[in-house]
Amino acid sequence: MASTQAQILVASNRGPISYALDEIGTLKAKRGGGGLVSGLSAIGPEAGALWVCSALGDGDREAVRRGVGEEGVRMLDIPADVHEDAYNGVANSVLWFVNHMLYQTPLEPAFDAEFRRQWASFETYNRAFAEALAEEAAPGAAVLVQDYHLTLAPRMLRELRPDLRIGHFSHTPWAPPEYFRMLPDDIAAQLLDGILGADRAAFLTQRWADAFTDCCHAVLGPAIPSGTRIGVHGLGADADFLRKRSHEADVNERIVALREQIGEGRKAIVRVDRTELSKNIVRGLLAYRQLLEDQPSWRERVVHVALAYPSRQDLAVYRDYMAEVRRLADEINSQYGTPGWTPVVLHLKDDFARSLAAYRLADVALVNPIRDGMNLVAKEVPVVSDEGCALVLSREAGAYEELGEDAIVVNPYDVVGTARALHSALTMPRDERAERTKRLAASATALPPAQWFLDQLEALRSAG
Repeated sequence: MASTQAQILVASNRGPISYALDEIGTLKAKRGGGGLVSGLSAIGPEAGALWVCSALGDGDREAVRRGVGEEGVRMLDIPADVHEDAYNGVANSVLWFVNHMLYQTPLEPAFDAEFRRQWASFETYNRAFAEALAEEAAPGAAVLVQDYHLTLAPRMLRELRPDLRIGHFSHTPWAPPEYFRMLPDDIAAQLLDGILGADRAAFLTQRWADAFTDCCHAVLGPAIPSGTRIGVHGLGADADFLRKRSHEADVNERIVALREQIGEGRKAIVRVDRTELSKNIVRGLLAYRQLLEDQPSWRERVVHVALAYPSRQDLAVYRDYMAEVRRLADEINSQYGTPGWTPVVLHLKDDFARSLAAYRLADVALVNPIRDGMNLVAKEVPVVSDEGCALVLSREAGAYEELGEDAIVVNPYDVVGTARALHSALTMPRDERAERTKRLAASATALPPAQWFLDQLEALRSAG
């Protein structure tokens, strides 16, 4: 198990490892990926780092009970019902919806007694993290708390261990004050004060950092006594990993299969997303249908490859959304398809090798979120693309700040405008496309995950 008194601690809901139980009760461990994993690996094993995370499933909980674990990871066995309330009830159904501005406001939200009950679980969940971090941290250690699940933990930890350097990083957008204030006043204040317990609060773009500051002034008053510094770290794509991984055998196999589905000589408009409400997949399909309607010359000459992987299928609203994506794709195919041409090729099963294959093949990448903290797909496609790729990008993605100049920028709600942008992208001259792709790839990889993590650590240590 993890040794105590760590010098660097990371806290996040999901950890770098998960466990599954097989039929005979043996635990199987599986390593995760992502920016934090590669970031932490950059500091090396001798740095004395510890990752505190939550047990997410039965396998994880069983591992904690059996005392199974690995050096540098402490998994918390928070009761399953408390975790469910905190994670799905509050974090994913309220905080995510507020910061991505997803509510259908005539009907929701309604902050009733059930919400207050779930909020108490959210406090319990955050306190479990704060207590574990307080117990494990060496004097003056640096603690990097991650994301909206753990907004209350910095203040709770500060009260337990005033000696620590505490940072909080938000991986989502931050809502403007007029939207954020849909939350009950006391809850809004508690969330902001929770993050202000940190020495440093950091965000993916300046826009989200400014929104947080605006919310603090609106909710807590203009003269809030806080020593919290605000920082911005725009997480970039890991170029070395992506370029190497995208040329492995399984990706080459997927390319052959996708080429067959697209058909000889046709252009490919590619999107790769989780079926997350904020990703705007439905309006993307509507814009593609509009393109086929407005520009009939594209019929049989273009295919929309939509990789829409399952997300949060335990929430009904997500299941309904996935069903609508499938229904609309079928409708477009039956309306426009011909014996030799399927206009929309939809894949709903998560497959990283296929994602990379689609990146390599894309003539146009469609990234049109309603709101997105960053959107790494927009950054990864230009890095991996074989022939150069035109990027159609929502101005509401965090990546817009860095990539907007070389993308074709859209208003994510404007279906007709997005259809026009797709036409412009498809007709972009090859040389221009190659030049833009080169510049996009350079911007996209300016702060790779390892450097992104080290920059935060360095800024936290020198804060104050």
